[in-house]
Amino acid sequence: MSLEPADRERIGEQLDRELTTTEALLFENLWSEHCAYRSSRRLLSAFDSEGSQVIVGPGDDAAVVALPTAEDADPVYITVGIESHNHPSFVDPFEGAATGVGGIVRDTLSMGAYPIALTDSLYFGPFEREHSRYLLDGVVEGISHYGNCIGVPTVGGSLVFNQGYTGNPLVNVACVGLIDDPDRLLTAVAQRAGNKLVLIGNATGRDGLGGASFASEDLAEDAETDDRPAVQVGDPYAEKLLIEVNEALLDEGLVESARDLGAAGLGGASAELVAKGGFGATIELERVHQREPEMSAFEILLAESQERICYEVEPDAVQAVVDLAARYDLEAAEIGTITEGNYVCTFDGRRVVDAPATLLADGAPLYELPGTSPPSPARSHPEVALETAFERVLGAPNTASRRWVYRQYDHEVGVRTAMGPGDDAAVISIHEAVGESGEPVGLTISAGAEPGWTACNPYEGARASAVENATNLAAKGATPLAAVDCLNGGNPETGEVYGGFSDVVAGLADACRELAIPVVGGNVSLYNDSTSGPIPPTPTVAMVGTRVGTGAPPMRFAGEGSVVLVGDRVQAGAQARLGGSEFLAQCGGSDRFPTVPDSIDGFLDRLARVADEDSTLAVHDVSNGGLAVTLAEMVTEDAGASLELAPGDPQGLLFNEATGRAVVETTAPKLVVDAFEGVAQTAVLGESVERGELEITVGESTVSIDKDRITALRGSLAELMD
Repeated sequence: MSLEPADRERIGEQLDRELTTTEALLFENLWSEHCAYRSSRRLLSAFDSEGSQVIVGPGDDAAVVALPTAEDADPVYITVGIESHNHPSFVDPFEGAATGVGGIVRDTLSMGAYPIALTDSLYFGPFEREHSRYLLDGVVEGISHYGNCIGVPTVGGSLVFNQGYTGNPLVNVACVGLIDDPDRLLTAVAQRAGNKLVLIGNATGRDGLGGASFASEDLAEDAETDDRPAVQVGDPYAEKLLIEVNEALLDEGLVESARDLGAAGLGGASAELVAKGGFGATIELERVHQREPEMSAFEILLAESQERICYEVEPDAVQAVVDLAARYDLEAAEIGTITEGNYVCTFDGRRVVDAPATLLADGAPLYELPGTSPPSPARSHPEVALETAFERVLGAPNTASRRWVYRQYDHEVGVRTAMGPGDDAAVISIHEAVGESGEPVGLTISAGAEPGWTACNPYEGARASAVENATNLAAKGATPLAAVDCLNGGNPETGEVYGGFSDVVAGLADACRELAIPVVGGNVSLYNDSTSGPIPPTPTVAMVGTRVGTGAPPMRFAGEGSVVLVGDRVQAGAQARLGGSEFLAQCGGSDRFPTVPDSIDGFLDRLARVADEDSTLAVHDVSNGGLAVTLAEMVTEDAGASLELAPGDPQGLLFNEATGRAVVETTAPKLVVDAFEGVAQTAVLGESVERGELEITVGESTVSIDKDRITALRGSLAELMD
């Protein structure tokens, strides 16, 4: 891309001169959509980001949230962040996904935290397409390679196949970090003039040049070849060393602030760091350690080479920082000084950048774009035999077992993982944080979105995505603590795309406000457009919650209790809306998306309490694939269920994907029914049985399926990938 003429003119007026080549390229990247959020920043004010638990909210490398601890216990913080690496993962799926992991981990390090968990939310075109499987294979391999090498467990996430991602996949990665001493907390705000800027990590090469501007335009047909230089190359072993160096720097109290080198490389990190503190800087670019010969000023400044962090260091501590990095075989270089003046970069004695840091980091004018909402679809349900529909939905790639994916991740490294991938939410032990009960805090994590919902109704679909993730946490007995979002959309200059994106932001903001969940940070990724068209609006949510201890109920039947369905519109019958459902995707037809019930927070609170009861044997939320898939996923080799639903439309009862519902297996069904009185509907569907079979009767129709058949249908993902 090149700097827009209007932007060039505006900057020239501010500087009262022509821009140098390096300045024009730096502004092009820092004023890009990817860095400046020019089309979305006005919308983001809809989110509520405050709460007594919020220590650092939006605007930094990651958010910082306090965990609930006993009154006399020391405070313990976690960090939460999320980012996208969409365009790079299309061009080079392995390196694109791997460096996405590396970037979000460094965001965690720069806050003074130690990374303890990752999630990955992945979106691809139809599974039947060979290219979709090629991308999936490379992305999963990239994530597993990087995460496994650095010793950070990937504990959860989501995987979706949808026609809308044919030419533009999405890779959204979230990271949770731990700060067990508040004195270790860092921010990306420069502290004082006279302090030095020290760059630690890998040498700078030419990889990733123009990555920020590359992420701010539609993918062209030849992107896989022409845009490859914009993709970074990762080195997880260097990142592991950087993790340990960061810990040592914090132990010694040697740094004042920090910023990860991500979008726009050194130029982005250093300009944003000093601008946040109201300062400028003088940087000598030739002092940056380089791995390629004859690099130019703009290459050094804008290359997005990985495994690098820029630290603010007091002058007397610089040598100690350099020596410490050398002990870990990492290079460190004092590259500049924080000043009271402009942001200045010199190269071989020439001044190549001289501009106010705030103009670079915050001066981009915002766009006001028109938007239109998509029309509501008509109601048209296919005539399909119940058993046929059941098998089609259960055998669809979107409901197939994800074991092929998460078996490639080391999700137990760090020995914190009490419940890993394959359940509604991950549960990890924070033994540094002790609750009032004396037990360690159990941190629950859920991440994902369902584009079928938001494509059908952007506003209600986004609300449902928030409720879905919150229900995942409640099913494990947890109370939501905070959320971050990765808001993905197509070209915002298209009215319907921008309208859908605006509705998604509003829906997500309203749902989180209703649930009293602060949205403490996130990422925006627009221009996810290709020759195949725009992606569906995709609001990936990564949500964390807390519970007492780590003894959460599993999602699978024990074969020893009653089966109770809880939530509003439990027995929806003919009134059930099937819009956005996997049933319609597999069998044809259209419908409106079911609206999210009001006052859902009361339901979630009761569900979390029920999940913590000794009489509760299993809990599983109802979402993608509807009640049919939920029940099938609960069946094991030794436990199933014999159930009867109220008479009504079998399709509506089994396949609608209305959120805010869960299935509970319990030895005390009356306790469960009483717990939801006045808050949500309940229905005792039948009993679990000590054999691997599922039998569901709806009026005159019955579906019966055993574990072997369920496994054969849901194992299609692994079989086809193999």
